[in-house]
Amino acid sequence: MTTRTFVLGTRGSRLALAQSTTVARAIEEAGARLGEDVRVDLEVVRTHGDVSAAPLAALGGVGVFAAQLRLALLGGECDLAVHSFKDLPTAPTPGLRIAAVPQREDPRDALCAADGETLSSLPAGALVGTGSPRRAAQVLAARPDLLVCDLRGNVPTRLSRVRGIDLGADAGTAPSALGTGERLDAVVLALAGLRRIGLDTHATDVLDPAIMMPAPSQGALAIETRDELDPLLRALLGTLHHRPTALAASAERSVLSALGAGCAAPVGAFARVDEASSALLLDARVMSVDGRERVEASGVLALTGAVGRGDAAPGEATLDEAARLGEDVARQLLARGAAEVTDLGATKTPRQPS
Repeated sequence: MTTRTFVLGTRGSRLALAQSTTVARAIEEAGARLGEDVRVDLEVVRTHGDVSAAPLAALGGVGVFAAQLRLALLGGECDLAVHSFKDLPTAPTPGLRIAAVPQREDPRDALCAADGETLSSLPAGALVGTGSPRRAAQVLAARPDLLVCDLRGNVPTRLSRVRGIDLGADAGTAPSALGTGERLDAVVLALAGLRRIGLDTHATDVLDPAIMMPAPSQGALAIETRDELDPLLRALLGTLHHRPTALAASAERSVLSALGAGCAAPVGAFARVDEASSALLLDARVMSVDGRERVEASGVLALTGAVGRGDAAPGEATLDEAARLGEDVARQLLARGAAEVTDLGATKTPRQPS
C-alpha cells in the first residue's frame, strides 16, 4: 500500500503544536478507517505574533497569527493549516477555504488566580492580567474595584505571572508586556487552551458566559486548505467536520463582520445548538472599554434534521443561514446603540483604567 503524506502547517507554540498534533493524528486514524495509509507531517511556521512583545491589537490583532500560515499554504509549503478559529479574520482569503471545523472545546473563559480566588472573591485592588479588551471590559463590569493590565505571551508564560504559580521549564519564553519581577493576582485565559495543553488545573473559576461572554468562535479550530483540494484529503477532513460547531462559529463570526468590529473592540458572541428545541441560539454583547456600559442582543435559528451530520441535508439550516442570524443580531446591537457605547473599529488596545 502506498503511503500518502500530507504536510500540516502550524505555529510553534505549545498550544498550536498540541492542536495540530491532535488534528494530524485524527486525519491518520480517519485514513486507516478508509483503508488508506496516511501520514501527516507537521511543518512549523513562525509568525510575527509569536516573536513580538507588542500588545496583540498593536500587531494587527485578528489575523496576526494566521498570515504566515496562509502564505505557506498558498505557496505550496503545506497542504493544510490548523488555526484557532478566533484568530482568523472574518473576510475570506482568495485561494483558500475552511475545509473542516472539528468539534469545539469548551468556549468559556477561566480565571487563574493566586490562592484559589474566584472573580467574586478577589480582594479590591487585585491586579488581573489579560491581553483582550473584551475580557478586560467584562472583568471591570463584574468587579469595577479590580485593576486590569495588558499581558502578552503564550499560555504558560501568562500563567507563570500569577503569584504562587510556578510552571518551571513549562513557563515558556514568549515575550510578555510585564517585567520579569512583576506578579499578578490573576489572569483570564481561554479554558480550551488550558485544557489542550493540560494546564486547566490552574483554573480557579470557570466564568459563566452571562458574566464573561466568549470571543466569537473561541474554543473552535479551523482547518484551512487551498481551494483545489486533494480528493483524499477532502474525504479525510469530512470525517472531522462537526456541523453544530460550524453553525455556531458561522453565527458568531458573522456578528463581528456585520458590526465591522476591529481587533480591539470589546465584542463577545456565544452560539450553541439547543437539542430540546432543535434551534441555534445566539447571544452577543458589546461593552464599553471601562465596563460601565453594555448592549446585548440575541436571536434564534430553527434547525431540522440530524444536526450532527457533517453536511446539511435538504431542508436543514446552512452556514449561510447561521451567518444571517449573526447579521440580524448585529443589526439589533447597532439599533440599540452599540456604536455609541464603544469604538467598534478600534484596532489598538485602549489604555486600561489604573
